[in-house]
Amino acid sequence: MITCGITGHKGNLGKKFIKIFDKIKYDKFTGDISNKKHVEKWLYKKKFDLILHFASIVPTSIVKNNYKKAYKVNVEGTKFLVDSVIKYQKNIKWFFFASTSHVYKSSSLKIRENFPIKPVSKYGLTKFDAENYILKKLKSKKIKHCIGRIFSIADNKGKEFLIPSLLKKFKTNKKNIEFQDLNHYRDFITTKQISKIIYFLWLKKISGIINIANGEKIFLKDIALYLGKKNNKNIIFKDNKKTTKIIANIDKLRKINFKTKKLKFVEFFQ
Repeated sequence: MITCGITGHKGNLGKKFIKIFDKIKYDKFTGDISNKKHVEKWLYKKKFDLILHFASIVPTSIVKNNYKKAYKVNVEGTKFLVDSVIKYQKNIKWFFFASTSHVYKSSSLKIRENFPIKPVSKYGLTKFDAENYILKKLKSKKIKHCIGRIFSIADNKGKEFLIPSLLKKFKTNKKNIEFQDLNHYRDFITTKQISKIIYFLWLKKISGIINIANGEKIFLKDIALYLGKKNNKNIIFKDNKKTTKIIANIDKLRKINFKTKKLKFVEFFQ
């Protein structure tokens, strides 16, 4: 049986991965990832086939408002984990880190993994700092590792995320609903799809950085219009001055024969 150490098992992605791949034996990290002793205690005298590092403070608004805490979790926590892997898990077969498309800047082209890095948020900055540490340390120790830059998650829960915030607005009794700053294009993917991609990457023991996305652009306004029609509401838009596009080039996924599928709006709300 495959033995997997997993951080962030209570998060949206962690819960979905465990639910789908229930034949794996999981050892769930339940401590404080920003506490070095907690991390070392978890990995001491264990023998994992792989480690999935999902633990993170994600909502950009929360990271922005408490950057010090987010840095401790997203960056220092990752450093503690990587150092402990090197110390106690030298024979691990694969290490996966859940990063983000927030490390990229807007581009008119589909974004490849080797595009210039310019984090669009403080959250993206923490993830990029963590990426650099992983690449530096695990490469030098020849530990197989993969960094998945995950694009927009369609079924994220929590009021801080896009879809739940849109749904909340439709609960009002008002006939006319106003939305601001939705004149942007994003590349959406579900936690189910992400989980399947990560598992596929594990089976292939893929190393390096890879975009995890559908490679399809979705206009945020279209999501609001879809909800407006379903809820019999009139939609009023107030645009941001600049339209942005963060869409993935997924040639790397295609080269290892993973087939993605275009999302339907209904899947955003499941």
